[in-house]
Amino acid sequence: GTTVAPFFGSYLIFGASGEHNSATASASDVQIPYLILATALLLLALIFLYLKLPKLNHTNANTKVFSGGAWQHRHLVLGALGIFMYVGAEVSIGSMLVNYLANPDVAGLSEGKASKLLAYFWGGAMVGRFIGALVMQKISGGKVLAFNGTMAIALIFVSISSTGSVALWAMLGVGLFNSIMFPTIFSLALQKLGKHTPQGSGILCLAIVGGAIVPLLQGVLADSVGVTLSFILPALCYVYIAYYGLIGCRVTELKTTKEV
Repeated sequence: GTTVAPFFGSYLIFGASGEHNSATASASDVQIPYLILATALLLLALIFLYLKLPKLNHTNANTKVFSGGAWQHRHLVLGALGIFMYVGAEVSIGSMLVNYLANPDVAGLSEGKASKLLAYFWGGAMVGRFIGALVMQKISGGKVLAFNGTMAIALIFVSISSTGSVALWAMLGVGLFNSIMFPTIFSLALQKLGKHTPQGSGILCLAIVGGAIVPLLQGVLADSVGVTLSFILPALCYVYIAYYGLIGCRVTELKTTKEV
């Protein structure tokens, strides 16, 4: 969906030419895409309203789990922060990408053309997911996560320190390495939680609030130092993700009790 939607959104907002006349721009330019999105979400809500979901039972009398609540597990808490950082970085880049590529010092594209290139950013994540699934059959998830985080950092710094096609494709390439981050962090954070797994899952889901906070912070930073340098913020998020893959995901042994 994130690969195809930019093409439709660009067409609906900017038209077939991909050009946007700021003199005639108004709120009506984006009404149709948002009305379509609202309708789709309403239909989805109705489906889940009447859909009977199975009740999951994690109880196993022979399973030993850590005592205490889910918050006592260091790797879970650090994983929640990892989800916060990942979603924040991904949404920040996706949100600022059009402005970044429209910058004359970067690619100088029109907003319409730049918006279509969003599909490559999100499409890279789709392709990388398949590649990552194959790679992680041979290499541990933590190492792959650390590698992808490091590559994302490198691509961001290559992009913001260059111009033209190099800057454009380096930033779009970050999407490829975003691919396995969310499911990998999620899985690593839920290791050995036993009966606390549902609570841990809820904590991780709440951490996606990073997608609302980090883009806001990058916007403030962009107003202060410029759009290009503001990408240092998502780069710092990827630094943490690389740390989590190497060190933070390690399970700290706590006192165990037999699950009842």
